Amino acid sequence: MSSKDYFEKIAGAWDEMRQGFFPESVRDAAYKAAGVRHGQTAADIGAGTGFITEGLVHRGVKVLAVDQSPAMLERMREKFGSNGEVEYLTGESSNIPVTNDIVDAIFANMYLHHVESPVDAIKEMVRILKPGGILVITDLDTHNYEFLVTEQHDRWMGFEREDVKAWFKAAGLQDILIDCIGDNCCASSVTTDHEAQVSIFIATGKKA
Repeated sequence: MSSKDYFEKIAGAWDEMRQGFFPESVRDAAYKAAGVRHGQTAADIGAGTGFITEGLVHRGVKVLAVDQSPAMLERMREKFGSNGEVEYLTGESSNIPVTNDIVDAIFANMYLHHVESPVDAIKEMVRILKPGGILVITDLDTHNYEFLVTEQHDRWMGFEREDVKAWFKAAGLQDILIDCIGDNCCASSVTTDHEAQVSIFIATGKKA
């Protein structure tokens, strides 16, 4: 099963599932790092059902919500409506359906470990950033919990922070910072007694 098929299947249950995986402190750290302001435009890449989008809307930020799963986006539309605050866009990591250089900030929460090529996905995100715009990625440190690949269809078992830093540089980002959120992503296997606790990093970089 592909990650797209997986998320299409669980879209209706995702909000409840997500609460057990990672805490709200993750998005609070992302908002703080980005410093987004009322009236700005942000992209939420791998938006799911709107975990990141929710707080941006409350801050008066226009959101371009991008996800590969139409079912996830439909669930988000049910929550936030179609009043212009959120634009719902179906897109892949290699082809974000957004014009170059138009967003002030990009958020990608627990997204990178589902894409085929992280370095290409980062470059594609940077493409739509305005000069001076900021990319904020929150994701998993490297781990050895193989059930996250077999059961949740992750493509990557987390990342080394030095690799993420190199990918940011390759995409042309500056002022790169990578730090620990201070919380873990938690998950339990549905077929074994294994439980995962994986530290979460936050990576930021600005477009020249």
